[in-house]
Amino acid sequence: MAISTDSKKLQDLLTRGVHEIIGRETLENKLASGNTLCVKLGIDPTSPNLHLGRSIPLLKLRDFQELGHKIVFIIGDFTGVIGDTSDKESERPMLAKDVVAENMRQYAKQAGKIIDLEKCEVRYNSEWLGKLTYAEIGDQADAFSVAEFIARENIRRRLDAGTRVSLREMLYPLMQGYDSVAIDADVEVGGTDQRFNLLAGRVLQEKYKKEPQAIMTNPLVAGTDGRKMSSSWGNTVNIIDAPNDMFGKIMSIPDSLIIPYFENMTRVPMDTVREYKAAIQSGANPRDYKVFLAKELVRFYYSPGAAGEAEAYFVSVFAKKEAPADMPTIAGAGKDIVNVLIDAGFASSKTDARRAIDGDGVKINDEKITSYEVILKAGDVVQKGKRFFIRIQ
Repeated sequence: MAISTDSKKLQDLLTRGVHEIIGRETLENKLASGNTLCVKLGIDPTSPNLHLGRSIPLLKLRDFQELGHKIVFIIGDFTGVIGDTSDKESERPMLAKDVVAENMRQYAKQAGKIIDLEKCEVRYNSEWLGKLTYAEIGDQADAFSVAEFIARENIRRRLDAGTRVSLREMLYPLMQGYDSVAIDADVEVGGTDQRFNLLAGRVLQEKYKKEPQAIMTNPLVAGTDGRKMSSSWGNTVNIIDAPNDMFGKIMSIPDSLIIPYFENMTRVPMDTVREYKAAIQSGANPRDYKVFLAKELVRFYYSPGAAGEAEAYFVSVFAKKEAPADMPTIAGAGKDIVNVLIDAGFASSKTDARRAIDGDGVKINDEKITSYEVILKAGDVVQKGKRFFIRIQ
């Protein structure tokens, strides 16, 4: 595939969803040259699902791919075990290898909803990190100082608070940096919270007499509750969420996130996004643009038909407050509501189920219930929250 040097496409590449570019002038010259660049993104499989926050650098990888460049998607099966605390306020525990293996089982398939896997290298960093000797790791560590590591804001806060910072955490940036050495990366993309780790790649590349990579960071966008999107907080929209769930979650985000989601998580033309922003600022109903956003995301990850069906489902269930006609069924006649909520997957435990009932979050046949002892009968419709329905058999 020929490399595109179209100025408009390059401008979009360098600006959309971009917070900072380190080595910008060199990168611009390389992009204009028409030479093929090696562009890298690494993600640790610390949870089974990739969420829309992860889609931001994956979309940037796709942008490079569509211009004809070589992209490398690194699944951090080695670094995932070790754990990165770049965005954490406490030490991240090491994960068991079998947990990481299970988490990453569908990672490439999920990433394939965004990038073309047939034109992408998918690599696992245990290929090279698992072979390093103690002497080699010691030599790499000599390129960094402890002062540089502890100057990081979140590490400094933890040290000031007397919270433990493990030596293992200090080694993580070396591992991510060596990924760039191993694949000869020209560019690495990642979130702003990864800045130190991304810079480690440049340091190690220079140590190994290689040209340092350019760095392109993307902003971190909040999840459904306004905090940073994180699997550990349960505020994610996952790229494999069912269409109805994805649509419903997007409709629940704060209005302030509509434009950031359009800009960073879609490829709706920026001229259109700016028109949406101006309309909302001029008094248009944000809900209408939230619908546009939800439909666009479902369309991108599924199909136009799925987007239309998800919108109709949302209008029926939430706007008209009708129970969905095609809700799943469960054998629950004769059982109490607490156990049915657990069987349906609406609660993880009896305590969780009772908490939902106490919070007025459970209805039977559109009537809120307050008792844990209610016995279900065939034909009853159980609703938890706004999105979850089952019919009792």
